[in-house]
Amino acid sequence: MAQQHPAGNGAPSLDQARRQLSRYGLPADPQAILVAARLMTAGARLGQAAEAHFARFGLSTGRYRLLADLEDQGGEKSPSQLAAALGVSRATVTGLVDGLERDGLVARRPSTEDGRGNVVILTARGAQRLRDMAPEHFDRMQAMVGGLSVEERTVFLDLLGRLVEGISALTDD
Repeated sequence: MAQQHPAGNGAPSLDQARRQLSRYGLPADPQAILVAARLMTAGARLGQAAEAHFARFGLSTGRYRLLADLEDQGGEKSPSQLAAALGVSRATVTGLVDGLERDGLVARRPSTEDGRGNVVILTARGAQRLRDMAPEHFDRMQAMVGGLSVEERTVFLDLLGRLVEGISALTDD
């Protein structure tokens, strides 16, 4: 199936994967290498497109994810909870919160549970930004996968979940 859809835009081809494996004398499956390489290429392109998309609304992908997570969780979370939910470091959350706080989209306040720590709260302005962008944002998200049937999206979600589980193969020692 990989050969049925041309790579385009500099994406690797099956022939390239075969040549690379042959060059290094490796027994790996060229199609498996192609799938992984195309996934990495698609991920990079999707990341760039997402940044351009969220920039329309004065946000970055990270800032949007933080706002959406706050909204989904009742509008309040500790920085460590945000870091865990977003899969990023506390330092990254601090940077995101600093920018969002400057824009008035979130605020920090002392935690009622732990007097030593702070919580991040979604401000009315932050909630309004999410409401204002929702129609265009979700229309564009739906359009991005509009070429897939419901059945294909179901299969894709399953496959994507399995691929995400395999990501650790790139980072494990």
